[in-house]
Amino acid sequence: MRQLSSTEINRIKLLTENSVELTLIEPTQNGLEKSIMDATGSVRNYLRENNIHDYDSQKQGPENKIQVDSALIESDKLISSIASLYRPVTKKGDPRIWFKGLGSYSAANDILGLIEFESKLFVVNLTQINVKKLLESKKINPLQELVIEIRNVSNEVADELLIKLKAIAAKGFVPALLQADTSIGRTLEKLLGIEMNSLRTPDYKGIELKSARENRGTRKGLFAKAPNWELSKFKNRNEILDSFGYWEKGVFRLYNTIRATGRNAQGLILRTDYEQDYLFENSDKNEIGDFLTWELEVLRNSLATKHKETFWIKAQSKIEDDKEYFLFKSAEHTKKPLVNQFGLLIDMGAITLDYPIKRLANGSVIDKGCNFKLKPTALNLLFPPSQVYSLNK
Repeated sequence: MRQLSSTEINRIKLLTENSVELTLIEPTQNGLEKSIMDATGSVRNYLRENNIHDYDSQKQGPENKIQVDSALIESDKLISSIASLYRPVTKKGDPRIWFKGLGSYSAANDILGLIEFESKLFVVNLTQINVKKLLESKKINPLQELVIEIRNVSNEVADELLIKLKAIAAKGFVPALLQADTSIGRTLEKLLGIEMNSLRTPDYKGIELKSARENRGTRKGLFAKAPNWELSKFKNRNEILDSFGYWEKGVFRLYNTIRATGRNAQGLILRTDYEQDYLFENSDKNEIGDFLTWELEVLRNSLATKHKETFWIKAQSKIEDDKEYFLFKSAEHTKKPLVNQFGLLIDMGAITLDYPIKRLANGSVIDKGCNFKLKPTALNLLFPPSQVYSLNK
C-alpha cells in the first residue's frame, strides 16, 4: 500500500475516535480494469475477526466464491453492492476481493476503508470523501448514520461494565483473592463474575481488562507473542536459556527486559527492520547476532485484536494483618490502538519485551512467554484520545 496522505490519516483517526474499526485496501489501475483486488493480510484478518469470511478454509475456483451484502458510501447516498470473496484456480489461489460498482466509485490508488457492521460490508473512499464534514453535518447522511449506529452498539457494553465497576468500588476495600502480583486482576475478574481461563481473548464481552495498583510505575502489559521459530536462528527457548541464562538463588534462570534503546546486562537488544517488516532480538555475541524473529505485521495484528477496546483500571492497595486489600478507583477507556505506531514505539524504547524463563531441578523449563509491555507514560502514543472515569463518584 502506498504512503497515506495527512488528510487520509486524519480521516482514519476521526473514524477511529468514533469507535469505527476498519481495514484499508488500495485498488490499482490494473485491478480496476480487471475488476480484481488482492485481499491483503490485514483485509483477510479483518474479515476473519469480524466473522465475515475465512480465506484459509476456502477452496479454489469460481464455484467456491462467497458473496457478501455490501454498500459503497457516497456523500449523500448508499450505492448497493456485493462483495465477491474468492480464490482463483491460477496463481496458487491468492485471495481476491471485489465490490460491484467499484470501478465507477474509486480511482486507481485511492485508499478505501472497509467497515463491517451487522454482517454487512461498507466501503468509504477515504481519499475522496470528506469524513469530517459529513460527521459534523446538520443534514443527516449515510456515513453519519452508520457511525452513530456503530458508536451506540459499542457504548452499550462499556456502559454496562462501568456500572459494574462503580458498584465494586462502592464496596470500599475488598480482600485480595490471593497473595501475588497477579492478585489484583484475579480479584477483579472474580468480582465481575468472569471465569478464569487461559484464552488470550478480551475479558468482558469483547473488552480487555488491565488492572494495576496505583502509584506504581509498572509497565502496562500489551500481549504475549512467541517468535516465529521457523524464521529464527534459535528454534526453542532452551537455546535462549542456555545461551544467556544465569544462576540466582540456586535456580538457572533468565529474567529479562529487552529494549531497542540499549543492550541489557546479557548484551541483548531489539532491532526493527522495516524493509523485511521484522523485529529481531540481537545478541552482542558475534557468533549469535540476530537470534529471534517476529513478523511486525503479526505483532500489529495481535495488538489490534487484544486491545480493540480496553479498560485500564487502577486500585489503591493496603496491607492489614499481612493481607492485601484493594479499593478500585479509576478506569481509563481506550479503543482502536494506532497499530502503525508499534514499531516506532519499540524504536523509542516505549514498548519493551520481557521473557522470564527458568529451569527446574528435574530439567523441565518454565516459560511465562514473550510479553510485550508499554511504558505507563506512553499510553497516549499508542491509542487515540481516551476517557478516564472515576469509580468513586
